[in-house]
Amino acid sequence: MGSTAEEFLITSEDKAFDTDHRRIIKYNIGKYDAAVEKGLSKITNLENIKRKGHVIKWKVMENLDKILPEFEANFQKRGGKVIWANDAEEANREILNILKKAGAKTVVKSKSMVTEEIELNEFLEHHHIESLETDLGEYIVQLLGQKPYHIVTPAMHLSKEDIAKLFNEKFGSPIDATPEQLTQKARELLREKYVNADVGITGANFLIADTGSIAISENEGNARLSTSFPKIHIAVVGIEKIIPSITDLDLFWPILATHGTGQNLTVYNTILSGPRQGDETDGPEEMYVILLDNGRTNLLAQKEQRQALYCIRCGACLNACPVYKNIGGHTYDTTYSGPIGSIISPHMKGMDEFKHLSYASSLCGKCTEVCPVKIDIHKMLLLNRRDAVSEHLVSTKEKWGWHYWKRAMLTRKRTDFFGGKIKNLFLRIFFKKTWGHYREMPKVADKSFSKQWQERNGME
Repeated sequence: MGSTAEEFLITSEDKAFDTDHRRIIKYNIGKYDAAVEKGLSKITNLENIKRKGHVIKWKVMENLDKILPEFEANFQKRGGKVIWANDAEEANREILNILKKAGAKTVVKSKSMVTEEIELNEFLEHHHIESLETDLGEYIVQLLGQKPYHIVTPAMHLSKEDIAKLFNEKFGSPIDATPEQLTQKARELLREKYVNADVGITGANFLIADTGSIAISENEGNARLSTSFPKIHIAVVGIEKIIPSITDLDLFWPILATHGTGQNLTVYNTILSGPRQGDETDGPEEMYVILLDNGRTNLLAQKEQRQALYCIRCGACLNACPVYKNIGGHTYDTTYSGPIGSIISPHMKGMDEFKHLSYASSLCGKCTEVCPVKIDIHKMLLLNRRDAVSEHLVSTKEKWGWHYWKRAMLTRKRTDFFGGKIKNLFLRIFFKKTWGHYREMPKVADKSFSKQWQERNGME
């Protein structure tokens, strides 16, 4: 097994030349692009809204040490319990302690990228606890034994024919089943699980400080079922998801929905403020919020790059990225793929192993353009590259290669010292396997523009 970077290059090449994969992604992202364009056209002063969202998240990150305890205090007033987890191991251990104390054997989960981040399903399976995904896309990839392909749409890489074939193999449904029939089959299979589950586990789109609440957005109703039927509800949430006030949802709910799927609002938007109260008829008897760090404070410590924590996980930058649209989500080999994953993964999982993701970009700036909270994503990619070099995480060959290239480029005399024939020979010897693998190598002119200018104007 090679390094993560080597595996990335191999998988990228396979996916980039997989025409069936390209066809499915082009079709699915194309549908999203059309819906999002239509949704955004309805918003007045979009640029001002983005700027306002950016400022709110900036204030939060600059005062995270104050606003998180505010959320904790207000949530606890309603009978909720808050657990602080430094890393994935600690979060999983705390969840297991809750499940063991309750004697729980079955868990239903709504869509949550943060539980993917801590690999909760695998952890619970290891401890003989059934953990079932209830979001349709997540349920499909779980049946396939895969990770989510996309932050918003976990099964984006599959066609309806792929899913019909899967359901036919697993449940005997018709091989030509329609999307509506497949959804109905999943509903039949999952409803019983909600009723009998011991614990419901979710993420949260936002933590609300002033009311001590969590906000969950969804389109299927599975999160509401996962939080209503079981006696215990556990929400696992990254510390960056905090917003100051419930009134801020007036801004964040619409921009999340519109940038993610083109909707004015997602179908179900739920605010949960603790376990069932004495005068309430439904809801869990116990509710826990696990506040997860898992490398986020490493990113927070980077003054120039902490704005990556402003992300509201809408997935817009993935849909816009030409690299993502060619190589797909699984290639990144990290929970958060695409441009946003490329800037946060090196800080959360280690710059040495994941620095290559910051180079997996054309730097076209489309990701920055579409971000609803104005994260300067392509600048962050460059800053990560700078950090990798300053931390001496580049190979000796690369280091000396750039050293001599810089020396040559600093003066025209050095640049013109070798003629075009020598430069072309140099390109063929050193770059044919990397640059010229699937493309024709560029041909350097025999004489540089500077040399030709001097000759034509009699300056020699």
